[in-house]
Amino acid sequence: MVDDDLELERDIGQATIVYDEPDEGTVRKTVPNEHIAYFQDHWIIKTDEDEDGHDIVRRIPSHRVHYVERSVEQFEEEVKTLVDQVQSFASDLRTKIPVGGGSEGRDGGDERPEPHRIDVESGEPDESQLD
Repeated sequence: MVDDDLELERDIGQATIVYDEPDEGTVRKTVPNEHIAYFQDHWIIKTDEDEDGHDIVRRIPSHRVHYVERSVEQFEEEVKTLVDQVQSFASDLRTKIPVGGGSEGRDGGDERPEPHRIDVESGEPDESQLD
């Protein structure tokens, strides 16, 4: 069994984010890695805690960020984490959006109905397409 207190003492590295702030110009802020994340096209950083112990975070739109540098134990582990996140996201999308070029019709059958053709000049059904 691993002691939870040992995990808290482990150095998880730091991240430095450089971004444009409307009132302050270019800002450079360094925080522990666990206090910064990228979500929904924004960088989110923990800036403080309120009197109830809730985290106060700042959301910075990605277009205002110049760069983020992180110290990591092993670069390969960081990349693997990113790859796992992308694969998980892609898997979620595949379950929500049907992907593939199957030939099934709307009713689940194998054949799609023929399109209904109309002559554009007369507005009448195009008889030459009927069997």
